[in-house]
Amino acid sequence: MIKSLMLLGLAMTAGNTIGYCQAYKQLHRDLVVVDGHNDVIYASIFQGKDIGQRLKTGATDLPRLREGGVDVQVFAVWSDDAKWKTGAFKHANDQIDALEKMIAANTDKISLAKSSRDIESILKTGKIAALIGVEGGNMIEESLDNLEQLYARGAKYLTLTWNYNLSWASCAAMESDDMDPKDKGLTEKGRKVIRKMNELGMMVDLSHGGEQTFYDVLAVSTKPILVSHSNAFELCPHFRNLKDAQLEALKSNGGVVGVNFYSGFLDPAYDARLKKLYLSKFGDNGTSKLSTWSMYEKLPKELQRQADAPLSKLLDHIDYLVKKVGIDHVAVGSDFDGIESSPQGLEDVSKLPLLTKALLERGYSHADIAKIMGQNFLRILKENEE
Repeated sequence: MIKSLMLLGLAMTAGNTIGYCQAYKQLHRDLVVVDGHNDVIYASIFQGKDIGQRLKTGATDLPRLREGGVDVQVFAVWSDDAKWKTGAFKHANDQIDALEKMIAANTDKISLAKSSRDIESILKTGKIAALIGVEGGNMIEESLDNLEQLYARGAKYLTLTWNYNLSWASCAAMESDDMDPKDKGLTEKGRKVIRKMNELGMMVDLSHGGEQTFYDVLAVSTKPILVSHSNAFELCPHFRNLKDAQLEALKSNGGVVGVNFYSGFLDPAYDARLKKLYLSKFGDNGTSKLSTWSMYEKLPKELQRQADAPLSKLLDHIDYLVKKVGIDHVAVGSDFDGIESSPQGLEDVSKLPLLTKALLERGYSHADIAKIMGQNFLRILKENEE
């Protein structure tokens, strides 16, 4: 789904800097740009911040989404399992209420889409299409009725787990070799959740899912799966990234992986670099035991930029994923406002045209960039609806 791809090659001649700049910007405008995962609901909207206006904090607001050429934004509904052991379903609905309130206050800029057809209609009006993704199966509280209600409110995918195991699915953060095998993966209740999602046309999202959960889902699902915001384990061995065997299985399933912008999932040297910068600024008075998020937030902007992964690391992951699963199976899932650090040059949603520019410089064709930046996500969305 490309709006139009025209005339760009004319401007992209060697030495024609102005023409080249206009070319990648025009290409980006002509794409349907989809970001498959953004945490701005919890980070800003639910905290009472007006993202209809440009914010001085965070990575996302409507003016910057427009500057970034984002046509379709998935807004993640998230809760910390440890905090929401009860009431998580209500908490999910409260977040959707907050999103709907924001949309109602900005009807000239954004509309909620509940289907592929809605997206097409909204984009024709020039507005941003908002989608909902629920990040964490704890929010259905083990109820298929709750799952169905969230789907009816517009949830187009469910990320099965966050960083805690559920009674019916294990997560990547807690799966380990010494776990009892019966505690890994999906239970029969979990398999019922997957079947219900297939029936509804709701995408199964396996970011955060444990390795056994990943394979158990593939054995049950009759629809292509989504991994909305994860990267390649081979390049950065973090439990949130996908191993080569998982990528092969994803390809066979016809699914899609959305590349995550988090420096810690892109660059294995990020944590050590951040701590070194923190110690150089503040010394070691015990606070170096802070989380990476806390250390990063305490640094001045110029040191934050030094801590951020080079943009080349993101491109390396895209290259690797394309090599392993094919150009039809890679998308964008930035994780903005759910991460403290993103690649240099991609500090917020307004900078997304620079990703199109970088992909051009890596040699990707216009058609391939269109797939990565939006078409692949829209394809899997539609296939799940069918």
